[in-house]
Amino acid sequence: MSDVRWALILGASSGFGAAAARAFAAEGYNILGVHLDRRSAMPKVEALRGELLKTGRQVRLFNSNAADDDNRQAIIAEICDILSEHGGRIGVLLHSLAFGSLRPLVPDPAEPGAILTRRQLDMTLNVMANSLVYWCQDLLAAELLDKARIFAMTSSGGHIVWPKYGPVSAAKAALESHIRQLSMELAPYGHTANAILAGVTDTPALARIPGASSLMEQAAARNPHRRLTRPEDVAACLIALSQPGTYWMTGNIIRVDGGEDVCA
Repeated sequence: MSDVRWALILGASSGFGAAAARAFAAEGYNILGVHLDRRSAMPKVEALRGELLKTGRQVRLFNSNAADDDNRQAIIAEICDILSEHGGRIGVLLHSLAFGSLRPLVPDPAEPGAILTRRQLDMTLNVMANSLVYWCQDLLAAELLDKARIFAMTSSGGHIVWPKYGPVSAAKAALESHIRQLSMELAPYGHTANAILAGVTDTPALARIPGASSLMEQAAARNPHRRLTRPEDVAACLIALSQPGTYWMTGNIIRVDGGEDVCA
């Protein structure tokens, strides 16, 4: 394994992705990040980039739709050039894309026009689940992975019911299934794949969920630590799970929630 280490984070500009970028940079990883932000959010992204550069690491952030096939292939081509110049390969891949439709699957009598469309469901599954498979396929084909630790962010919403969360719940369930299958198929290459089930966390993605305030209140009340999970809690665990000694740990759904889910 090369001494030059790289972490590739999909969904790097906020929430779990941004916290992971900070943690891995502090741990000595160079950072490759993909995010999708409007111009109004770019000062926040540039501030993050400045933080990461202060660690002395190489940092390359791509403002692009990570779920688009052409964008993915263009980014991977650039990554090939970057790693060719600086050395090393990707040792960590974090899938933390959080963009999907939050609509009921069937008409709600109170909102009869808010029904989910086929396009919205397909988009949600592609962005939040299937895109992980395509990134793994292309990174493997480009020989950019080196005994990689692959992580995907899931949630308790993948196995319980929240209002209007059906499309995202389906995506999380599919994502967990992809992780199980990838863990088997990537094992001969020396890579691992695990899903991280974080507790309810106050992030921009959570704020878009209907009833988010109530979800946070309930989660804090039942969590044995009497607080919500923080992005930094998850990032610290990702660092620990990326150590060489976890090479035999794969195919899991790992709770990083302070005991929240088992106390539901």
